[in-house]
Amino acid sequence: MTNRTFTMIKPDATSNGHTGAILAMINAAGFRIVAMKMTHLSREKAGDFYAVHRERPFYGELVEFMSRGPITAAILEKENAVEDFRKLIGATNPANAEEGTIRKKFATSLGENAIHGSDSNENAAIEGDFFFSKLEQF
Repeated sequence: MTNRTFTMIKPDATSNGHTGAILAMINAAGFRIVAMKMTHLSREKAGDFYAVHRERPFYGELVEFMSRGPITAAILEKENAVEDFRKLIGATNPANAEEGTIRKKFATSLGENAIHGSDSNENAAIEGDFFFSKLEQF
C-alpha cells in the first residue's frame, strides 16, 4: 500500500470551469497535493501516457480528447491513497457513479469523464513520474 496516487483533471472539466471545484473536493477528502501543474499535452505525449491502451479501439479518440486542451496533473498523498481516490472519483461511466463523486458531479459521458485516477500503486508511481521530476514532488 502506498500513500500517493496520481490524478489528472481532464480537458472537458478544465474547459467547463470545474478545476477549482474538483480541487476543493480533493482537499476536503483529506488529500494533500504534493505536486501539481497545468499543462497541455501534445498528441505524442497523450499517446505516450495512454500507450497501455494502444491496441484498444478507443485509443485514437482518447489521444485526441486528452490533447484538445489543458489538463491539471497532480500527485496526491493520503493513507490508502489509490483506493480512497478511486472511491472519490467514482465509476468511469458517470451514469454508474455514486452520488457525491467527482464524476457524478462533473463528468458528461463515459468518454469525457472529467478526471483520471491511478488504478494501482505501481501505476500511480509511473504516472506521477511521467509528469513530475523528483525535484517537483514534495
